[in-house]
Amino acid sequence: MLQSALMNVMVKAARRAGRSLKRDLGEIENLQVSLKGPANFVSLADKRAEEMLYADLSKARPGYGFIGEEGGKREGADKSHTWIVDPLDGTTNFLHGIPQFAISIGLQREGVMIAGVIYNPANDELYTAERGKGSFLNDQRLRVAGRRQMNECVIACGLPHIGRGDHELSRREMTAIQEKVAGLRRFGAASLDMAFVAAGRLDGYWERNLQPWDMAAGQIILREAGGIVSGIRGDDDPLTTGNVICGNEFVHRELVKILKPLEK
Repeated sequence: MLQSALMNVMVKAARRAGRSLKRDLGEIENLQVSLKGPANFVSLADKRAEEMLYADLSKARPGYGFIGEEGGKREGADKSHTWIVDPLDGTTNFLHGIPQFAISIGLQREGVMIAGVIYNPANDELYTAERGKGSFLNDQRLRVAGRRQMNECVIACGLPHIGRGDHELSRREMTAIQEKVAGLRRFGAASLDMAFVAAGRLDGYWERNLQPWDMAAGQIILREAGGIVSGIRGDDDPLTTGNVICGNEFVHRELVKILKPLEK
């Protein structure tokens, strides 16, 4: 597949950082049995991957701003373009040697997402999208699933854990959704959940308390695959609210209808 110069830059950066994370994943499996444990190692892997991404993207597009999970916001001379990057989405999965994690790179131009890459180096799945050019998994064009009966749908969600999130609200939401769908899934990497919806593997997904770097690339990949992405209210921006609902037009509408009234 012929890629634009911009996409070549993003893919090359993701693949280089991905090789580093894949090597580190092998070390994690060895560290699992050590007394020290793998937590500190993962932190180093995360930071190393972000610095590699920053170096590659900055070299290719000097002056672009950069927002990363580890390093925060770095201003650039070009105020109209910003990279929004998660060097390791699914850290807890990575920490346990579970191969469901990804590098997520989104590019925003004057507040609008124009390109995204999500790469899982564990299985070499690369999701890409540019505004107006469609979404792809490796070289395969993506389209969201077309199901229009909630009782046939598999929906992914996030789950709050110790010290984070509204556990009571989460239980209310899951109870309301469980009564209407074929299955619920929790995979632990927001970017890949959104990519799975774009690929038609999942019919929909919702989660609260996310950060922009969790969703930036996923947002454009989903929309270019024909999906609808919003916050919980249905007309709000998830990059602003930190809450996301996505799916095809029907599933998105039904999820909003179920979840919106549950907010306190």
